[in-house]
Amino acid sequence: MAMDELTTLTGLEAQRLLSEGKITALELTEACLARIATDEPRVQAWAFLDPELARAQARRCDEARRLGRPQGPLHGIPVGVKDIIDTRDMPTENGTVLHAGRRPTRDAAVVERLRGAGAVVLGKTVTTELAVYHPGKTRNPHDPERTPGGSSSGSAAAVAAGMVPLAIGSQTNGSVIRPASYCGVFGFKPSHGLISRFGVLTQSPPLDHIGVFARTVEDLALVAEPLTGFDARDRDTRLEAPPHLLEVARQDWPLAPDLALVKSPVWDQTDDDLKAAFAELAEGLGPRIIEVDLPEAFKAAHGLHGLIMSVDLAQSFAAEYARGADQLSARLRGIIEDGRRALAIDYARALALVPALRDALDPLFARYDMIVTPATTGQPGGLENTGSPAFCTIWTLLGLPAVTLPLLTGADGMPIGVQLVGRFGDDARVLRTARWLVTTIAGLDSPTAA
Repeated sequence: MAMDELTTLTGLEAQRLLSEGKITALELTEACLARIATDEPRVQAWAFLDPELARAQARRCDEARRLGRPQGPLHGIPVGVKDIIDTRDMPTENGTVLHAGRRPTRDAAVVERLRGAGAVVLGKTVTTELAVYHPGKTRNPHDPERTPGGSSSGSAAAVAAGMVPLAIGSQTNGSVIRPASYCGVFGFKPSHGLISRFGVLTQSPPLDHIGVFARTVEDLALVAEPLTGFDARDRDTRLEAPPHLLEVARQDWPLAPDLALVKSPVWDQTDDDLKAAFAELAEGLGPRIIEVDLPEAFKAAHGLHGLIMSVDLAQSFAAEYARGADQLSARLRGIIEDGRRALAIDYARALALVPALRDALDPLFARYDMIVTPATTGQPGGLENTGSPAFCTIWTLLGLPAVTLPLLTGADGMPIGVQLVGRFGDDARVLRTARWLVTTIAGLDSPTAA
């Protein structure tokens, strides 16, 4: 296959061709490196890339296949890893000059599992400053004058630009769902604690999630599944049978799902393009989707998230603030200082309210299979910031599984994502419903289809 063809392969297509011996891991890696060489000056998705290290990993994969050794589900497939996730053979600098030159001595749990599944860890993708809000260098592949979103900017942009079929990110507010929407790719934030965060920059333990990016729903399942499971080094992971994400995502639907269209308390922040696109989406789905209001208590959710996140950032970044506050962006300094001023009783009360809010959704999930809501407030804006995470905040606060699908476009031709949210632990069903929605929208004679 030509190199350009190789960079259009989905992860599952690459898996099949590699297992059949029709392509090699080195050929696929070389194709990704060639695409990066062409497009990186415009997109700037990578914080660290060592082509020879990538090639060496690919050669080992090919040698293992030649010798008949066991092959994992990601064997020979290149994957980008966000630069807040520790890698023993590459720098991890967390998007800040304060960590320039930092070289971890061991892999994060998610990287251990990527390597165990046979992946080629291609390189480290750009993050915003300490994975918060201050933009990095990455540009939106669809329009380099627009933001790719954040904080997993490079991961989303690299997948969108065809530089890599799969990538890993993280989310503490909207850092997977938002950049996936802005860059027009698929993004998945699993239930809190499904994937270990050991070896990943800590922002807020109650809010931090690992997530993934791909160009199909099935590929989200392919890359996420081997990353799941208990890890004693992350107290929020659970000792339970792992979900069969790919198997369930590929299943047919026994019944068409009933969907709840939730505009949430921040609907007034949306732009006209998004309102029009969601009106078309609802019209196309007809009786399958019903608009539903959240209970009154959810009006406080954004404030609760902000309080928890600011206090935890003040704790997590205390050393950075003490030794280099002047090297932090004004916005991050402000958030840390807000957290330092917060009262312990208010923080404790905020944490205590989260389970009650999650329980308050039980009647909704008893009637509807999934929540449908925007991924962002609209099309991506300029490069001065990474856009609003407002439509992700509630679901991150509650730790619910969420996936964004590139199904809509705005008047400027830029992507607008549709976010699906499920009950806690229903990760596989969220992906199966996402595939149903993609298939259904693709079959509609409607401009909402991407």
